[in-house]
Amino acid sequence: MKTENTIWILRIIAAGILLQTLFFKFSGAAESIYIFSALGAEPYGRIGSGIAELIVAVLILIPKTTWIGALGGSGIMIGAILSHLLVLGIVVENDGGFLFLLAVITLLCCLGLLYFNKNKLFNLLNFK
Repeated sequence: MKTENTIWILRIIAAGILLQTLFFKFSGAAESIYIFSALGAEPYGRIGSGIAELIVAVLILIPKTTWIGALGGSGIMIGAILSHLLVLGIVVENDGGFLFLLAVITLLCCLGLLYFNKNKLFNLLNFK
């Protein structure tokens, strides 16, 4: 029972962070436009990443597909973290590193979900 509660907490945190950023991406918030312009991916990267994050968040919340969403979420967050470290910097537009922190938290939650679903991953990879 305790493990199931932990899994749901990880799901809610990861999906919650992913979903709350969608408003900024889809509404064309100045900070989102700044980020994706700096990455040379405005507007398609902003909209495309928003769609990917929406799909991943939904997959994370569905118990049978949590591991697929967590795998996708890990990939997206690794990309976001690398973007911060290599191009944007940890602090973006005086946010105090908040977006970077959200990416790290989301990555850790997704990795935790992958750990709890490692048997499904091993089956996918045909490990015995």
